[in-house]
Amino acid sequence: MKTITFLFGVAGALLFISASILGGLQIEGYSFISQFISESYASGIPNTNYLRYMYMAGGLLLALFGFMAPFVLPQAKNLKMGFFLFAIFYGLGTISTGFFPCDFGCPSDPENSSISQIIHNASGLLVYAVVPFCLMGIGLVSKKWKYDSKYSKVSLICGATACAFVVFLFGDAEGPFIGLFQRLVEGSILFWVFYTAFYIRRTKN
Repeated sequence: MKTITFLFGVAGALLFISASILGGLQIEGYSFISQFISESYASGIPNTNYLRYMYMAGGLLLALFGFMAPFVLPQAKNLKMGFFLFAIFYGLGTISTGFFPCDFGCPSDPENSSISQIIHNASGLLVYAVVPFCLMGIGLVSKKWKYDSKYSKVSLICGATACAFVVFLFGDAEGPFIGLFQRLVEGSILFWVFYTAFYIRRTKN
């Protein structure tokens, strides 16, 4: 089970990263700094269905990773809650944003948005509002693993970093650095996924 959990985490994170890079590279003039990730597979952009499938597959793997991880990690009170919330909001949230792409340009005005855009925005909002706190919660809970405090510190740092850039992102949602802020949020979360996956791989039962 440890090996499967490890593979789900690594494969899910790699699919997400690969899709975000490929999506930006295939659009001429796309900016990784000033444009949302979702704009690379928005409705109306040709040849992007494969990106949606990559995000949905990655989300499924990350959800499975979140549901399985607490069963192969040292036990601690409320650890399952943190991982299950991560699985639901980040894993299933990523599936939702892939299944319901945003409109072309990812407009923020709800009056001129499709149902798909509204669901996409709501899913993304929930992901960024909840997941950083899941990581920090897991970091606090894992402090009880007295033989190893490094995992706790990494989880707290990743969660706090993601939370800080969420604040920057929401504070200036139409600014010139929204793409950068979003990628730093995602990067903090996915780094934690990689770290947790490799931690699981090398930790004894």
